[in-house]
Order: sequence, then C-alpha cells, then structure tokens
Amino acid sequence: MKSIVVIGLFSVGLAAFGADYNGPRPPKPDVPYLLHADHLIETEVQQAHQESKKGDLTYTIDGAASPAKTPLAEPIFILDSKSLDANNLGLFRLDSRNGHREITVSGGRKRRGGGRPIHVLVTPLGGHLYKIEADEHLDDGEYSLSPNDSNTVFCFAVY
Repeated sequence: MKSIVVIGLFSVGLAAFGADYNGPRPPKPDVPYLLHADHLIETEVQQAHQESKKGDLTYTIDGAASPAKTPLAEPIFILDSKSLDANNLGLFRLDSRNGHREITVSGGRKRRGGGRPIHVLVTPLGGHLYKIEADEHLDDGEYSLSPNDSNTVFCFAVY
C-alpha cells in the first residue's frame, strides 16, 4: 500500500513539474533546440557519413562549423519528442578539419574528436517535452547530439 502512495505522489510531482514549465516550446518535433533565455535556437540537423578505416569508424559531417551557436558552456536543450528518444541521445565533441567536422569510433568507443560521451541530464517537462542539459563544462568548439542508433546528428557550436 505504501508503495502505491509513493508512486502516486511521484506521478503527481512529475505532472506538476511539467505543468510549471512555461518557457518556449519547439516549433518542430524531434529536433533539439538550444534554450537562450526566452527563445529557442534550432540545432543544425545533418546526416553523418560513415567510413571504415583500419577497424575504426569515422563519421563525417559536412561543413566546418555549425550555424547554431551558443555562448553557454553548459547548454540547455528543449526537445518535443514524438519519435526521438531523449534518453537515447549522446553528446559528443567534434573535430573540425579540412572543411568538415568528424568523430572517430574505435573499439566501440568514441574518442577525442568526440573523446568520450559528455554526460547529459534528461528531465521530463510533461507530455513529449524534455529538457536536456550538458552536465559538464564544454570548451569552445563544435558538438553534436546524436541518437545512439542513427547517423542523424544535431550540431551546434560553443563560442
């Protein structure tokens, strides 16, 4: 009986938290938006090109820099998730070289030029709305959020 009460209170707490969010809402579903005070900036949506070399996988993204930029070292994203699982997104640093951005995966792990995945916090805001926060300080550079099971990338730059 006690666990039913706890679960009920937890559910009410989550619903109340979501109801309290009165910030801007993404105009497009399944695209993370950078939150800047009271407005949203759409991340750059791209498809990474995959190439295998010597047992490593390199994912290349067109363009040397993303047009989506933030001065925030710990950016916050808002996502209206219709089919994209907010808990399945990884945040990675990208290397810029020769007019494109890239990340190399070796032995099943992403390494610098992405290094390790950067820790993020995912908070439900109610319904299909999620807040995704970088839980580590990001240095200036190029980054992407990417679903673990897709070559779709949502790019942005920290300056």
